[in-house]
Amino acid sequence: MRIQESIALVTGGASGLGEATVRNIVKNGGKAAILDLSEERGSALAEELGENAVFYKTNVTSEEDVQNAIDSAIAQFGSINTVVNCAGIAVAEKTVGRNQAHSFDSFKKVIEINLIGTFNVIRLAAVQMVNNQPNQEGERGVIINTASVAAFDGQIGQAAYSASKGGVVGMTLPIARDLAKSGIRVMTIAPGLIETPLFASLTEQAKAALESQVPFPSRLGRPSEYAQLTQSIIENAMLNGETIRLDGAIRMAPR
Repeated sequence: MRIQESIALVTGGASGLGEATVRNIVKNGGKAAILDLSEERGSALAEELGENAVFYKTNVTSEEDVQNAIDSAIAQFGSINTVVNCAGIAVAEKTVGRNQAHSFDSFKKVIEINLIGTFNVIRLAAVQMVNNQPNQEGERGVIINTASVAAFDGQIGQAAYSASKGGVVGMTLPIARDLAKSGIRVMTIAPGLIETPLFASLTEQAKAALESQVPFPSRLGRPSEYAQLTQSIIENAMLNGETIRLDGAIRMAPR
């Protein structure tokens, strides 16, 4: 699928990886629906990008919210053929810390947003994509999920986050197989250390320490590099059912 033909739902699309993806799709002639809880940022981004971008305030764990956003995007653009799932949260909490067990509520919340929310968007978008007219390659849609290197190299305090992202990796192949007969591809990106708003509060010293852990290039990744990879996945019909690490060859130490 050519990126200029992409009509995308981008969750977490108002900042970070999602924002970079939205900007890249629209810059290259595609259209994007920004799904995010941040009304201020999402509305401002849609207004800046013009008629090929719209914003819908969306909680990815809500069936009603996601369905309304999908229906609105189809009403606006005529169809959807791309999903990029970037919405997610993280907590830092040990299984046992200071003689207290890991909060059950925080563990469930991370799983609900990162894993269940991702699947919620996939299932509701895919049921619309199966009705698309196939292109010359037989494609009706592309779904791109966001995991993390924490799915493989989870650090101390990342039990919830790693479990959620490991779940995203684990469901990539079976969903790709489920949707293969409909011509819908499913891929996952596992970013390493990317310079998103999560790192904004770090001191230069702390940032330099993180950058030194990345073999090459020894720096934090850029959201634009994530967006570039989503474009490659959209445009390469043979990419399906796999997770790609975007990490400069980093393998995370325990802490």
